[in-house]
Amino acid sequence: MNFKEQLTPYPVLEKVVAAAKELGVEAYIIGGFVRDLILKRNSKDIDIVSIGSGIELAEMVANRLGPDVHVSVFKNFGTAQIRQGDLEIEFVGARKESYRSDSRKPAVEDGTLADDQNRRDFTINAMGISLNAGTFGELVDPFEGMSDLRKRIIRTPLDPEITFSDDPLRMMRAIRFASQLNFDIEPDTFDAITKMKERISIVSMERISDELNKIILSKTPSYGFKLLYHAGLLAIIFPELVELQGVEHIEGKGHKDNFYHTLQVLDNVCQVSDDLWLRWAAILHDIAKPATKKFDKRNGWSFHNHEEVGARMVPVIFRRMKLPLNEKMRFVKKLVRLHLRPIVLSKEEITDSAMRRLLVEAGEDIEALMNLCRADITSKNPEKVRRFISNFNLVEQKLKDLEERDKLRNFQPVITGEMIMEAFGLKPAREVGIIKEAVREAILEGIVPNEYGPAFEFMIGEGEKMGLKRV
Repeated sequence: MNFKEQLTPYPVLEKVVAAAKELGVEAYIIGGFVRDLILKRNSKDIDIVSIGSGIELAEMVANRLGPDVHVSVFKNFGTAQIRQGDLEIEFVGARKESYRSDSRKPAVEDGTLADDQNRRDFTINAMGISLNAGTFGELVDPFEGMSDLRKRIIRTPLDPEITFSDDPLRMMRAIRFASQLNFDIEPDTFDAITKMKERISIVSMERISDELNKIILSKTPSYGFKLLYHAGLLAIIFPELVELQGVEHIEGKGHKDNFYHTLQVLDNVCQVSDDLWLRWAAILHDIAKPATKKFDKRNGWSFHNHEEVGARMVPVIFRRMKLPLNEKMRFVKKLVRLHLRPIVLSKEEITDSAMRRLLVEAGEDIEALMNLCRADITSKNPEKVRRFISNFNLVEQKLKDLEERDKLRNFQPVITGEMIMEAFGLKPAREVGIIKEAVREAILEGIVPNEYGPAFEFMIGEGEKMGLKRV
């Protein structure tokens, strides 16, 4: 099979062919670019293997491309990189690898093309395309990766237990590719993941979370999470999520399975947003339900305050999983804490005061919060879902109307602490805070508008109630 025609949009590859010929070495595209070319998926990373020095080949290609082309050389890894437009081309010499049991960092030595393909993680990533003058575009597929692409399966080129023992991160990658491509994992390969799952403990959490984030960003991430769960990996890398699984019954009363509910909410969010951190908020929105679960004979199961407990769990989970502890974490924490508020409002008589408070607390994240809450409306009863969504639509419209009228998204009372101190001749004191809070509450309750004149008069009245005199 020849892919010469499919390579024509990449003129830089002609330079590689000429440079390899001049150096007297063989060169091949290998890995993900080949897979994505066959699947007609866009790919901007091209990995080129040289049966010789990858660095020398990269420098020769750069010379042919012109004086302004820069080569980034990484001698410790024996690799070099060239950027051409939006393409990133990496060159490496063919390698043979051997692993120790306590590390996923291999001992590397020069090898043949066959050696290099043997060390690849999956058959669909082990295919190569010739960049040699006489065979340009020809597919090199020793492990029937093309057949596996047609069958839509993930399979290791060699014994899967050896593959996963050598580099346990490949277990996460298998599930990540299955989730991204909507492929099945071949039964022997999946059995090996289940058997070798404990080996994941030698992999850094940064690398694990990187693969997990790619699963979360796939079109239907619930598929990847179910694979992680059934393989036993999820209990090791994310035990809090596994604790959500299961339904407990007492006196004939049961609660829903919060694990599968969470995955449904995650998939629902994915239909409206590709934001990674909103998807994390979906994953963590009910994370504290196991810790807050209680049974009452009259009312059945409850998870009182799980939103507040869950919000406190967010930074703990982010820290352990080496996720960012910056505004991304604070965004997730806020949404977990507020995720019940719009739902509660949809069940009750809607007051402007409650709406104002929600708008103030959510701020710029109100749309994200509403997307999460809409995704959280799940039930096997379609009539119940229809009723909830109808009520939720009313809440959403009321929020929009109120925001247009009161401009509360970045709410700050017009009366500041400095104004209060100046009006009453005070230094920083408890009275200043009391008056400031009274003004804030009055604005949120709709007693006075957030305008200087009315708010100032209200402030003076509050001060006089406390025995203060205006200066």
